[in-house]
Amino acid sequence: MNPSIKEISVQELKQWIDSNKDFQLVDVREVEEVQAANLGGLHIPIGQVMMRQSEIETDKPVAFLCRSGRRSELAVLQLQQFGFSDLYNITGGIMAYSQLVDKTLKPI
Repeated sequence: MNPSIKEISVQELKQWIDSNKDFQLVDVREVEEVQAANLGGLHIPIGQVMMRQSEIETDKPVAFLCRSGRRSELAVLQLQQFGFSDLYNITGGIMAYSQLVDKTLKPI
């Protein structure tokens, strides 16, 4: 865990979704991973984050999702260097979400 990165748990993410919180979800996994288990949101594979940063909202919280939380943490770190703020890494990624929130998801 990097102290310069804000994080939310998968339970908090579920609360954001259920309460219709105004936020953007960005999934930085690869295509086949998203096809296997998808929470919605904007799909930008980690290798494209910097090229596609114009698609990332700047006026609302943005939560980043990957398989375990490592790639999403990297995305947050990269974007913070370009002045983005209000970015959140989802702790444990889709694996934690599938174990703690929605056991019907079958991530790869």
